[in-house]
Amino acid sequence: MTLTNQPPRTLHIGFILAILLVLTLQITAVGKRRQESKPRRGAGRTEQSKKVSARDRRSTRRNDRLSAKASRRGARSRVSPQLSRRELRRQRSMSAREQASSLRSIERRLGRPLSKRERRAESRRNGAQRRREILAARRRAEAARRAAIARQRAIEKAMRDEVQTFISRDDTRGEDLEVRRAAVNALGYHAGTVVVMDPMSGKVYSIVNQEWALRRGFKPCSTIKLVTGVAGLGEKMISPYEPTSVSDKYRLDLTDALAYSNNTYFQHVGGQVGFNKMMSYAREMGLGEKTGVNAPNEYAGRLPAEKTGFALNRMSSHGDDFEVTAVQLGTMVSAMANGGKLLVPYVPRTSEAQGHTKTKVRRQLAISPENWRRMVPGMVGAVNYGSGKKAYDPLQTVAGKTGTCIGQGAWVGLFTSYAPLANPRLAVVVITRGPDARSHFPAAVAGRIYRDLNRRFGTPIHLRVATTQPAGDSKAAALNEEEKDAAAEAAAIEAAEVANLADEDAATAATPEIPVNQTTAPRNAVKRVLMPIPGRQTPAQKVAPSQSSPAKTSVKPPTQPDDRQWRTQPTQP
Repeated sequence: MTLTNQPPRTLHIGFILAILLVLTLQITAVGKRRQESKPRRGAGRTEQSKKVSARDRRSTRRNDRLSAKASRRGARSRVSPQLSRRELRRQRSMSAREQASSLRSIERRLGRPLSKRERRAESRRNGAQRRREILAARRRAEAARRAAIARQRAIEKAMRDEVQTFISRDDTRGEDLEVRRAAVNALGYHAGTVVVMDPMSGKVYSIVNQEWALRRGFKPCSTIKLVTGVAGLGEKMISPYEPTSVSDKYRLDLTDALAYSNNTYFQHVGGQVGFNKMMSYAREMGLGEKTGVNAPNEYAGRLPAEKTGFALNRMSSHGDDFEVTAVQLGTMVSAMANGGKLLVPYVPRTSEAQGHTKTKVRRQLAISPENWRRMVPGMVGAVNYGSGKKAYDPLQTVAGKTGTCIGQGAWVGLFTSYAPLANPRLAVVVITRGPDARSHFPAAVAGRIYRDLNRRFGTPIHLRVATTQPAGDSKAAALNEEEKDAAAEAAAIEAAEVANLADEDAATAATPEIPVNQTTAPRNAVKRVLMPIPGRQTPAQKVAPSQSSPAKTSVKPPTQPDDRQWRTQPTQP
């Protein structure tokens, strides 16, 4: 029997069964695929959660670093600065230990364990006490910081007033009044001194604040790098072709090291030159001895004692234990301008001296002209694109060197320079102290003097010795270590001063104060009462002959009537 002979109903049933079988197989296959894809989806979700958690961890670490930096800076603008996680954990653990100790002491005093309610109350009390102590400590620290700022401002004002007094006492006989006017206007109401002289003849045009310029020594800071550079060239420690590596990113030659005032470079050079050679070149260039200027009571400066290792390296870049005067720096930079002649500066006090300018040479420095020429590009670069940009004059080429550091407990800023480069006619030295020494303010003072006197002393020749770098150069920010080191030292000094003031305030707060209107005698807490005495016959007390009136008593009579008998004192006939 064939399939065509079967009835249609049988065919329909077979077709339906086949469809059901196919659907069952498809459902089974889909279920297997889902089971196989579940681990993959779980792994994908796990990887995604890992990425999210790693991103959260990075964000948390970044926030922790920012909060830690804010806490280190003090967060002065906020009352409750944000603390890092480590500081929060430390405070919480300290608070927990204090609470546990307090609870144990209470239990020992009561002789029984505390209930949960008593523990919660004691914990709240301890927490409130802890918060009050933290707030009081923050207030004391803020008060100490403000007191330190106020005291520093008072010191700065006193220093500026003292400088103005010294300037008013200057002996201006023989000085060039136009140059002096330009120097005084450029310095303004700031604590500093200015020396303007002729680098070719040694004639001093003006000395503003002669007390500081002639009779007071200052730390040379980075201007000592001129001595280190000359010593390195003379001793063949500076290669003209191979730059020195100062970091993982930069390698410097002498020109950029002078322009950016890089400490690492000159510390390396000074360590190779050695202490004895450094002192020899410093004496040769006029440091540590009087210049011979015709002014009374000139200070000779000071040279450091024996140094080795890191102290020698730092001396070569910061000028530690050196003391120089503004006139000494003027003669030194004049020698660099005139080819190595160390001149005797003089002020033409008389009319004869003003008419006959005779140059007096102290000595010819034993330094080759080639070494002087190799120092020039770095000094010009310092003014064109380096640390002394504020002294830039677009009409002439200025060569100079900046210096900023902490000396004698305060900021010291220096700038020694000469111009024009083609025909040097002015040597300008500026030294300032206090906040006026920061941000290379002395270079700005010298730049204003050059620009104000450019019509008279300038030479219309602008030599392109050092290439001008673009404004905002990141290389300058990375290599200019002069201001960074000085700022770090100043921050350490300020933090120590604030800490000392905070400790003093804490000690004062711990000591109970006595009001002004309160005596130190112990207070009598016994209440005075009026004691009645029974009336009995007693012999009358004798009164001194000088007493002519009844004795007065300070006890007031009672406000209510009293029928008791009182002891009376008979009057003397």
